[in-house]
Amino acid sequence: MTKHRIYSVSVASVYPHYIAKAEKKGRTKAEVDEIIFWLTGHSQQSLDDQLAAKTSFEDFFAQAPRMNPSRSSITGVICGVRVEDIQETTMREIRYLDKLIDELAKGKAMEKILRK
Repeated sequence: MTKHRIYSVSVASVYPHYIAKAEKKGRTKAEVDEIIFWLTGHSQQSLDDQLAAKTSFEDFFAQAPRMNPSRSSITGVICGVRVEDIQETTMREIRYLDKLIDELAKGKAMEKILRK
């Protein structure tokens, strides 16, 4: 899949997979949503609106109410690549979200996931 095609994938098409991954490990949809709110500044209503509109990942991050400045503290490997080394902005934002969902599924405490 090319970079452009990845960016054009709707958040709504991947969101159920984030929830399934979390729930499979005993975590909740509410925790997935809390991670998304922390990362993007979205509220429940604005997230629901983005999902209903089938917004692409590229637009989801570009139009986010307030990307969390602490997201730069997210480090580690996701899909074999160090997130802190990803140069392309949209791909880095996608991988930040992937990394946070992975941390949730691995049982990490929400305070640590949200870099508190």
